[in-house]
Amino acid sequence: MRNKANKHLGIEIDPELHQKIKYVAEYEGRSINGQVLYLVRQCVKNFESENGKIDTKSDDNK
Repeated sequence: MRNKANKHLGIEIDPELHQKIKYVAEYEGRSINGQVLYLVRQCVKNFESENGKIDTKSDDNK
């Protein structure tokens, strides 16, 4: 069931990239959505390891 507190993010991708991410997601045992969330989390983790923790409480974040 969808968590209403979560934010929705819609993206447009070209058909070839969609097929490729679908292939990778299935290989990894994830849905496409799950794979994209995994990649976003990895991106944030890598960013924070290089630049420090992101303060999500501040209104100054853009």
